[in-house]
Parts: sequence; C-alpha cells; structure tokens
Amino acid sequence: MHTAEIVLGLVVLASAVTTFAERLGVPAPSLLVLAGLGVGLIPGVPAVHVTPEIVSLVVLPPLLYSAAVDVVVTDLLTVIRPVAMLAVGLVVASAVAVAYVAHWVTPEIDVQVGLVLGAVLASTDPVAVSALARRLNLPARMLAVVQGESLLNDATSLLLFQVVVTGVAADHFGGAGSITLRFIELGVGGAALGITCAVGVRMLHERINDPVLEAVIAILSPYAIYVVAQVAHTSGVTAVVFGGLYLGRRRYQILQGPSRLRITQIYDVVVFLLESAVFAIIGLELPGLVRDLPRGEHDFALVAAALTATLLVARLLWVTGATFLPGLLDASGTQSHRRSRVVAVVSWAGTRGVVPLAAALSIPLTTKSGAAFPHRVLLLVLTSTCTAITLVVQGLSLRPVVQRAGVVADPQVRTHQEALARHAALAAAMGRLQELQDMEAASSAAVEWLTREFRDRLERAESVLRGLEQTEADHEQRTTVATREEMRSLRRELIAVETSRLHELVEAGQISESVRRKVQRMLDLDESRATD
Repeated sequence: MHTAEIVLGLVVLASAVTTFAERLGVPAPSLLVLAGLGVGLIPGVPAVHVTPEIVSLVVLPPLLYSAAVDVVVTDLLTVIRPVAMLAVGLVVASAVAVAYVAHWVTPEIDVQVGLVLGAVLASTDPVAVSALARRLNLPARMLAVVQGESLLNDATSLLLFQVVVTGVAADHFGGAGSITLRFIELGVGGAALGITCAVGVRMLHERINDPVLEAVIAILSPYAIYVVAQVAHTSGVTAVVFGGLYLGRRRYQILQGPSRLRITQIYDVVVFLLESAVFAIIGLELPGLVRDLPRGEHDFALVAAALTATLLVARLLWVTGATFLPGLLDASGTQSHRRSRVVAVVSWAGTRGVVPLAAALSIPLTTKSGAAFPHRVLLLVLTSTCTAITLVVQGLSLRPVVQRAGVVADPQVRTHQEALARHAALAAAMGRLQELQDMEAASSAAVEWLTREFRDRLERAESVLRGLEQTEADHEQRTTVATREEMRSLRRELIAVETSRLHELVEAGQISESVRRKVQRMLDLDESRATD
C-alpha cells in the first residue's frame, strides 16, 4: 500500500471516528487511538513508520502555535503563579518520579533513559484538554489554569526532553547543575527569539492587505519560528509557544475580521488532520512495535500501568500541595470542601495526548556514536500505552468528575456579559451613526438604513439584558438610493467602533477577554458579510 493511500485512509478514519465521538459526547482522541489500534491489529495492514524529523518539524510547531494563540493572555497572567507551579515544578517532579519508577520496575532502563521517558510523559495535551475544559463550562479561573498549564508544561517538558535526549545521545549526561543551566539557557533564548520573530510576523501582517498572503504567513509562521530557533541552537518549542502567545494577544489589532475567520478555519483543519494522523499512526504502529520488543520486555502493559499510576499520584500530590499549602489554585480562599473539588478536577484534567506521542516519535534512532538509541522501541510502546490509558480512562471520565464536583461556571454570568458587550458595542455604533448624520458625512439613505438595522439589533440586545424573550425583527425590503460601496464602507466603520468599544469594556473589567473574543467573532462575521 502506498503512502498516499495510507494518509487518505487515516483522514477518512479520523473523520468517521470524530463524527461518531461527537454523537456519543466523548473525546475524539480517545476513540482515535482505539480505532487506530483496532486497524493495526487487522491482518495484512502494512506497518507505518514515521521519521523523528518529520514529527519534530511538521507536527509539533502548528499544534503548539494553535494552542498558544488560543490562550487568553490576560487570564493567564492572573493565574501565572499556580500555572508556574504546575508547568515547571510538576513537570520536573513527574519526570523524576517516572524515571525512578521505570528503573525500579524495569532495571535494564537506567535512570538517565528513564528521564527521557519521564520528560515525554510529563506534558499534557494542550489542544484536547483546552477543548474539553471549555465544553465542560469550567469557571474562568480554573479554565485559565488548565489551559495555561497544558500549554506551558508542553514547553517545559519538551525543553527538558531536548536536554535529556541530547545528554543520552552524546553519552555525556552531566550533573543536575549543568542540566539546569542548559534548561534555562534554551528556555530563555527560545522565548526571546520567539517573541522577536513574532514581532517580525506582526509587522508583515500590518503591511499586507491581501487575505491569501495573510493566510500563507499565518500558516508558515510557526514553522519559520521553529526553524529559526533551532538554527540558533535554542528551543524551537519554547520559541513557538511564546511567539504564539505574543501574536494571539495582538491578532485583533493586526488582522481584519475576514482574515481572522479564514485563518481560524484553516488552523482548525490543520490541527484536526495532524492530531488525527498522530493518534491513528500511534495506534497503527503499536502492534508492530510490540512485536519488535525484545523477549524480556513483553511485560510492558504492567510497566505502563505502574507509570500511569505514578503520573496520577504525582499530579494529585502536587496539586493538593499547591492548593492547600499556599492556596494558589482557588482564589476564593477559605472553604476546604471547594478546594477539594478543585483538586479533583485539576488533577484529573492532566490527560496525555498528541504532544507526548509526537515527542516519543522524535526520539533519535541512534546516538552520536552510531549505536541504537537505548530502549527506543520500549520507550515508544510505554508512551503509547500510557497515553492511551489516560485518553480512555481520564478522557471519558472527566465530564462525570466535573459534574460530581459541581465546579461549573454559572451560565447566566457569561450570558449577561455577552449581552452587555453586544449592547455596548451596538450603542457605540449608533452613536457613531448619529455623528455621521450630524456632520452630513454620509448619505441620508445609508444612515437611515443602517440606523433602522442597528436599532433593531440594539432593541434585541436590550431585551436580553432585561431577561425578555428575543423576537425576530421584521426585515422587510426597503427602497434606498445609497450605493453598495457606501454601505460597505459605513458598515466597516461601525464595526471598527464596536470593536473599539469591546476593548474599552475589557480594560474596564466589565467583561472577560473570552467573552470579548466570542462577541468579536460575531463582528468578524458581520465584517465578512459586509466585505462580500
């Protein structure tokens, strides 16, 4: 079977499984791994092998970049202390714990090779965890913690992975001091270079009005940032994460609404294809990898179960300490029963996913001396098995845990904020229309048409704020002498006024950044229709 046929089959499989998962209300990655494993066990299915270079360069940059752009930086900054505790301290603790447990259970794996496995398994899945957390309607603070940790712990774990793998491949591991120094050097250098590259990308976007070129720049940006960082001998992963955070914070200033919608849709497709391919490939590869294991390593299932339990216990202990000792994860303060619920949800939200799988696939085939990388096949099998266990067990049970804990956001608060934001933006647009009418800067026909339209919208927004049922306005056809170009121009100007008003509401603390983004998407759709 040719490579093109395998790729096409994976895409069809992923699409079918995802559709089935949505109907069942379960995480698609959980079913994708099981589906890939099932297909891999069918006799006659060819073995699938992916080179480490393809995974490092093709898969990781867009996945990390997409997750970073989606993070609300202002919300992240409010929880930076607990996120740092989880994204740095928990990553190191998990990696060390996995290394020693792996050595204890399987003595032929020394602690250094165990650290490679620990660094791989220390990261959670930013895309799946964030999407699931949003669907579960977690409170804003907890959502920010889960999203921020799942993104930043990928940067720290992959950074640690890079340092450890380099040491094992060179057969010169060094002490804890040299590892720490190299870790900081790669991290700081990668973050600085990522932000620098992102500034250049922003300048390109600000000087280009062609939507096709803007989409091309957006697609190539994570790859360019990653390659530049790798050439500069810093961390490409860290560079992509911080570059994505910088551009995500400013994408509403550097991109027009239609471009934002187009780029978002493109990235949704890219992330879906890459994640689906990795999950399906790991399921297809696993049977062959198991067959390639040496005779003494066929008890990998028990080892994987022990390592998964280690990860869960380490996370539970760390989150408990971070919550009850300094009281970082629960800003409300004093109620211990609420803190216990926070511990339960945050601890159970550490699902492993595509990033650990991609990192494991990127382990080099050989060391610098030309010898095979020690226990590479076993490391891949253990990573795949541990990831599959967490995806199936934690992924399928996170919703019941959240519901049982009762830590869901009040939907009325978000609905009120969205209505407030929409009402304030429309009121600002109506004010601008009145100014244009007073200055006679637009034709009376255009102003009259848009005034009626925006008044209808404003009345519906007011009805929501009053808690009344919305009614459909009567949009009958009206005769006008305004030109189509004038109407488009006025609509774009009013949308700019509404966007500006949304920023003012965020700065004043009246609405959250996530609410602004949702209302902004509605404005982007309006702008796209006005452009068309």
